[in-house]
Amino acid sequence: MGKSRAIVIFALIFTCPAVSPRCFAQSSVPGTAPQTTVAEKVIIDTDIGDDIDDAFAVALALRSPELQILGITTTFGDTEKRAKLLDRLLGEVGRTGIPVAAGTPTPPKTDFTQLKYAQGGHFAKPSHPDAVTFLLDEIQRNPGEITLVDIGPLVNVGAAIDKDAATFRKLKRVVLMGGSIYRGYGDVGSETPLGPEPEWNIKNDILSAQKLFAAGVPLFVMPLDSTQLKMDAANRNSLFRQGTSLTDALTLLYHEWGQETPTLFDPMTIAFIIKPELCPVDPMNIRVDDKGYTRPVDAGTGANSQSVRAAPNAQVCLKSNPDDFFHFLMPRLAMQ
Repeated sequence: MGKSRAIVIFALIFTCPAVSPRCFAQSSVPGTAPQTTVAEKVIIDTDIGDDIDDAFAVALALRSPELQILGITTTFGDTEKRAKLLDRLLGEVGRTGIPVAAGTPTPPKTDFTQLKYAQGGHFAKPSHPDAVTFLLDEIQRNPGEITLVDIGPLVNVGAAIDKDAATFRKLKRVVLMGGSIYRGYGDVGSETPLGPEPEWNIKNDILSAQKLFAAGVPLFVMPLDSTQLKMDAANRNSLFRQGTSLTDALTLLYHEWGQETPTLFDPMTIAFIIKPELCPVDPMNIRVDDKGYTRPVDAGTGANSQSVRAAPNAQVCLKSNPDDFFHFLMPRLAMQ
């Protein structure tokens, strides 16, 4: 072994340990310097605790060394209880170092189905920092580097834009589960789309959604068209038998949720960041109307009566393959 190659390998061993999430990929091409891929910095903004898909999205992020989770913020409804749920989930899987911040609470509109898990008291912190302040501080510390993953109503987003739009625009991008472009709830398959409808995350804070789509931040949207991914009994039973700290937590949360077949809308955002081909995107101009519809603005008329395409303000995924998604998801969640 040449002296220079020995030095490179020695340096790699001591600067990029195998367990580090910052150094998850290395080049093995002989005669070349090893290449490392730095984990993507993300903040997850979630209304975890009502539906079950938020928990699966957070779990996927926790099992993805490609991501460096700078923090998780809670939004909508009882944000402190949502934060305590996250305290317990992160504690159970040994990730207490991930900060949890709570957004401004809003009047509840749904049942907090996983309340008993949140009230268990395990790992719960007495209080949590303000979500908007936390988000803006992290952006200022990491300008141009953070992907904000929005999987809940956009209360914190609208407040952050109002408080400091210039800092908000320093996000690398926003990846959003939200909207309904051509298909609404239950409209899946190859048939002709039945038409859109106001989607939950958008319609519960329409003004904030309008602000986000006008913010000028690179925006990647996973709407109902591509995220109605049903987790069947075979996948559930396989996962819940794994017996890891993470799958045990998901098992408890699933049973507290109290329904049978989850639709995993939110995990597609995380899957897209790691493996974009799971949800290919196309540029679109999307307008959020006053009823919460996410309307595509395809064209207008120019000065010479010619069709003029509206400038895109988002990259939108209109179709995904459920089999490919679950082939990616299941081994991740089952990791020891």
